Amino acid sequence: MADLKAQYHSIKQEIDSAIAGVMESCAFTLGPEVKVLEEKIASYCGTSHGIGVNSGTDAIALALAAIGVGPGDEVITTPFTFVATTEVIAILGAKPIYVDIAPDTFNLNPELIEEKISPRTKAILPVHLYGQAADVAKICEIAARHGLKVIFDGAQAIGAEVNGKPIGTYGDVVTLSFFPTKNLGAAGDGGMVLTNDPEIAEKVRYLRFHGSAGTYSYKYVGWCSRLHSVQAAVLLAKFPHLDEWTAKRRRNAEIYRKLLSGLDIVLPAERPENKHVYHQFTIRYPKRDALRQYLADKEVGSGVYYPSPLHLEEAYAYLEYKPGDFPEAERACREVLSLPICPELTNEQLEYVAFTIRDFCESNA
Repeated sequence: MADLKAQYHSIKQEIDSAIAGVMESCAFTLGPEVKVLEEKIASYCGTSHGIGVNSGTDAIALALAAIGVGPGDEVITTPFTFVATTEVIAILGAKPIYVDIAPDTFNLNPELIEEKISPRTKAILPVHLYGQAADVAKICEIAARHGLKVIFDGAQAIGAEVNGKPIGTYGDVVTLSFFPTKNLGAAGDGGMVLTNDPEIAEKVRYLRFHGSAGTYSYKYVGWCSRLHSVQAAVLLAKFPHLDEWTAKRRRNAEIYRKLLSGLDIVLPAERPENKHVYHQFTIRYPKRDALRQYLADKEVGSGVYYPSPLHLEEAYAYLEYKPGDFPEAERACREVLSLPICPELTNEQLEYVAFTIRDFCESNA
């Protein structure tokens, strides 16, 4: 699903040299590499400010904290995503309020948002899932009408665009993850908060450093969430290759579309205004588990993102949701299957995956 070793060896000298530079300087935390990375990623994503933090999860938490989310507040989000989006809401003492997904894009369905807004709603937290932006225009319009902040979880979507503009153009905050398997991945955890709001940016900078400006004076109750210089150096070495890697992901997606056409599977939908960066190439198939086992038997990797909707997980039983509350998210959990899409794949490998799927689907029609 991700060939990190092949990626590393393709630019090994650049990465090794970047890491060696940090080791020589011994500026291991928030060193000069972090500042350079913040400026480059912010510019790339269309924002004025980038604040490097310890992980994509921390990026969401610090963004929510910076806009004042706390006990008694509600945050509208999706039940069909990685748990980080929900858990940070809960950790801050607020309540996750779920909205079902659109079945074609798997993203938050904006048509269902307003019925969930209450006097306690503080923010909307959609996810740009699998590398495709959510319906930013409708979501931001709803938020503006109700005086709400919008934080987009862009962990899987660096480089994605809407109407030719990068994802940082939309909303109050966009958060990124640099987990190793992301389209731009570090050699460990890392994340970033992106915003055009100078007040939010300043508060996040305090919060990531124990609520301090780097002195022994504390303005806020904060976190220890500084981006390490080694991770920033690795990301700076990889960053010049990101557009090429994204183009290869999009090319791989087109190859799959051609080779898998005509089968009884649902291929990923790409909204016409969007540039999808295909962190995942996710199909839908009613016999998903049988297909996945067949692929495994043929030595083809695949992934289920995500096997269970968050509203039915034990950790969030206190929210008192029940099966059937979000039918599209629940159905997606039964049907989705992500195929290998990383830029290091060869044409032969893509063809092998596609023909293996075709063999299974045609024999099980």
